[in-house]
Amino acid sequence: MRAKTEQRETARRLRGEGRTYDEIQAALGVSKSSISLWVRDVPVPNADRVRRDRLRRAAETRWGPVRAQRDEERRATKAAAAAEIGPLSDRDLFLVGIALYWAEGSKDKPYDRRESAAFINSDPDVVSVYLRWLRLLGFGEERWRLRVSIHESADVAAAERFWAGLAEVPVERLSRSTLKRHNPTTVRKNVGDSYRGCLVVSVLDSADLYRRIEGWWSRIVVETARRKP
Repeated sequence: MRAKTEQRETARRLRGEGRTYDEIQAALGVSKSSISLWVRDVPVPNADRVRRDRLRRAAETRWGPVRAQRDEERRATKAAAAAEIGPLSDRDLFLVGIALYWAEGSKDKPYDRRESAAFINSDPDVVSVYLRWLRLLGFGEERWRLRVSIHESADVAAAERFWAGLAEVPVERLSRSTLKRHNPTTVRKNVGDSYRGCLVVSVLDSADLYRRIEGWWSRIVVETARRKP
């Protein structure tokens, strides 16, 4: 009787998950008439959802091991690539910072003169490298003006604490955050606890620094062009 009761409860649970009579019979080894008697009052989930779940389970069974293998290959490739870099010299960081600024920093234009160093990014690692680069050049936090740019629907205070911690400065050192208006009709993926907006890093009295960055970058371009294929 106990075994029958357990089979009955299992059959009802499987039916509630949307399993067919054939699937329940294969799992329990009992007749369909018994299954019908046991589960006749169990609500059956939406047929479309059941079909999607069945396809998902089948896909996971087939592709799960493949994805696991790819994840391991991805991890091994990244580890090998990281080992190729090795220790970073000051000159390495110097060149990395120039390229990083030219990719993500503000630029001066003939029609819009902006000879000052201003940088904005949402990637904590990118921002961290940039700040280390500024320190390498002798521009410490006393020359920084930091400001968070973030959607108003996010946890602004938490984002400010995060960026201040990354920059190793008190939260009070940050300027007032720039809040982007929330548009409920826009489907955004940058939401949740991991969304911290962007950090804007401006360097005070940095016209000379900006001009030097332009000069450094132009020389990199020239020297790269001179290299043989």
